Amino acid sequence: MIFIDTHTHLYAEEFDEDRAEMLARATAAGAEILLLPNIDANSVGPMLAMCDEWPQLCRPMLGLHPTELPPDPTPLLDQMEMMLSVKGNPYVAVGEVGVDLYWDASRREEQMAAFKRQAGWSIRFDKPLVIHNRSAHAEIIEVLTPLKSQLKGGIFHCFGGSAREAAELLDFEGFMLGIGGVVTFKKSTLPAVLETTVPLSRIVLETDAPYLTPHPHRGKRNEPAHLPLVIAKLAEIYQTSPEHIAAVTTDNARRLFRL
Repeated sequence: MIFIDTHTHLYAEEFDEDRAEMLARATAAGAEILLLPNIDANSVGPMLAMCDEWPQLCRPMLGLHPTELPPDPTPLLDQMEMMLSVKGNPYVAVGEVGVDLYWDASRREEQMAAFKRQAGWSIRFDKPLVIHNRSAHAEIIEVLTPLKSQLKGGIFHCFGGSAREAAELLDFEGFMLGIGGVVTFKKSTLPAVLETTVPLSRIVLETDAPYLTPHPHRGKRNEPAHLPLVIAKLAEIYQTSPEHIAAVTTDNARRLFRL
């Protein structure tokens, strides 16, 4: 069984002590490719260094996370846009970008403006868009709807919403829902939403490591080697085999990211 982790922050300092060992566990568990989303100016260097060291396994994205906006995000966005415009650049997607109003809604308009600009990069540079959405479903829809016919597909990262929200997001052609450890949580409503509303053809796997560790390891550091626990839960939801879940989601990710 092989799988692709479409969203994992393995360049983070939480892995500095055992990164090579963690990657060995990932490949032993079945990881074929690990996609690393950027979050800010400081994470670009460590992310690219990791992709240089493990080029067959790791692929980078580039974007500005909504909670990491500097006081004036324009210079950093200008720099990132220039990096994406370089021919032959290594970035497989624009991400992780979006809107997050969970912790602080005071910069709502600035977050939406930054997200809109970065969504435009997805169109201009013909790359998937990897979207962070927390307490901002209406804002995400508002930004994306005028661009609907031009968008190149992507992922609604860490989906955990209602059936209605899932249906609204899946109306965007070429977009997948990123499913990770939350689906295994005992009180999660996500299994019912997936079962009734989301076809397996619209799902990709992700860890968001080091966060959102699946049950029974919840509360500990997450890593790609835990994804078989998510696969097993999805097999239960879709009443199929773990091997089928892994095969379909891997094919979904390969097509989306042209791997």
